[in-house]
Amino acid sequence: MAKLAVEMEAIAPEIAGEPSGIEGDLSSEQKNSWHREMAAIYLIEQGTTVYKDYQRLIIHVAEKPKLEVPLREVEQILVFGNIQLSTPVINTCLESKIPVMFLSQSGQYHGHLWSEESTNVERQLIQIDRRKDDYFQFSVSKGVVFGKLVNSRQLLVRFNRKRQLIEVEKAIEGIDRDINSLDVVDNLDSLRGYEGIAAARYFPALGKLITNSRFSFSQRFRQPPTDEVNSLLSFGYTLLFNNVLSFIIAEGLSPYWGNFHYGEKQKPYLAFDLMEEFRSPIVDGLVLKIINGSLFKPSDFDLVVSTGGVYLNQSARRVFLKQFEARMNEEVAHPDLQSPVTYRQAIQLQVRRYKRCLLSTVKYEPFLRPV
Repeated sequence: MAKLAVEMEAIAPEIAGEPSGIEGDLSSEQKNSWHREMAAIYLIEQGTTVYKDYQRLIIHVAEKPKLEVPLREVEQILVFGNIQLSTPVINTCLESKIPVMFLSQSGQYHGHLWSEESTNVERQLIQIDRRKDDYFQFSVSKGVVFGKLVNSRQLLVRFNRKRQLIEVEKAIEGIDRDINSLDVVDNLDSLRGYEGIAAARYFPALGKLITNSRFSFSQRFRQPPTDEVNSLLSFGYTLLFNNVLSFIIAEGLSPYWGNFHYGEKQKPYLAFDLMEEFRSPIVDGLVLKIINGSLFKPSDFDLVVSTGGVYLNQSARRVFLKQFEARMNEEVAHPDLQSPVTYRQAIQLQVRRYKRCLLSTVKYEPFLRPV
């Protein structure tokens, strides 16, 4: 399997003028060049306009240098807030099956655009039938929760090796019990209960592993995130969600037919399902690394008084995007391939595992990060 391209870090024109963090300090000529290893565009600078010129996307903000990106290199586009895409750009994305994700300026998912040609009706009919199969639904959900709990435990173990905090060791022991209890769980409600119990153990322990005295964290708050660490977790989960969603669409599956997650409103529940086992190895570990490495300071976050939400400001968001892309392109072992794969490839492999499970009698096996 060929390696996937690395996503573009944060490619609004203002961002393109910054060093990539990989190649070191670049000359002014190099800073505005397109790097072939990049494959996704993050548009975060408000007022950015994107239009098409032949087989290129032109990204432009008034009075700033234009950035030209070859269309053949683009795999997805993430649009944050007030960004203008021309009609030819939208048409090209539809024709070329390039998913476009629309988010609020702070990173809240709003919706996505993709071509109907990506839809496989036969597979979606199978998804609907499988959704009615209680055994299939429970079996996949159990795999998802098992993967999430094991990876959460392993993250705590890795970060606590040197510190050996008693509170974290107790949380690990508790999550061990929760994992063992999954063997006797026989219904979705109980499964969701154990997932909730494990989360209540995990997040306070995660907060104990923060060594930067300027930040603290003890409880997960989602909508809105009420502190800096919750803000980073929420933003990271949004980026992870969009990567999972893109691969689900690319495999011709409907993202709306999930198994573990559900609700009255139509949402991409399958993406919520399949991102669970990647939360701790990709996002949580990255957030700990960033916070403990003093990459951010409290002044990098803004408080929205009307909602009480805390969010990264624009310049800090660009830094986080670069760090997230570096994490997504770290290599990790995956049992489906002999050679190491990037985290992004691992997500694609897991979506394909789910598709095989959906279309056959093969059991869904979650991604387990090596210790």
